[in-house]
Amino acid sequence: MKQGFKSIRPFIGAGDFEVSRRFYTDFGFRESVLSPTLSLFQAGDFGFYLQDAYVPEWLDNTMVFLEVADVAHYWTQLEALNLPEIYPTVRLVPVKSFEWGKECFVHDPSGVLWHVGEFAK
Repeated sequence: MKQGFKSIRPFIGAGDFEVSRRFYTDFGFRESVLSPTLSLFQAGDFGFYLQDAYVPEWLDNTMVFLEVADVAHYWTQLEALNLPEIYPTVRLVPVKSFEWGKECFVHDPSGVLWHVGEFAK
């Protein structure tokens, strides 16, 4: 089947919508408010929807993979943001190497796990 796909945008929930909105802006995304309970967060051509919806089972199992060109460089920039000091429930896990490449991890304020990685060349 031929499709003219242009983007894919997952929906992510939030335990505290306002805190998550601030976090994702600090994390490097640009926010476009779509309604009082829904925002689009974008970085370049990529984006996701953040919604004011708290379903613990959903949030505890949500993972997003964000591919970057240089994960070591990204990690340095990420650490400089001091996100765990600003958002007490945020956790950062340093870069780890695997057969397929390298990645670090970011747990957002609601428990969503971001894998930030770079594939081996």
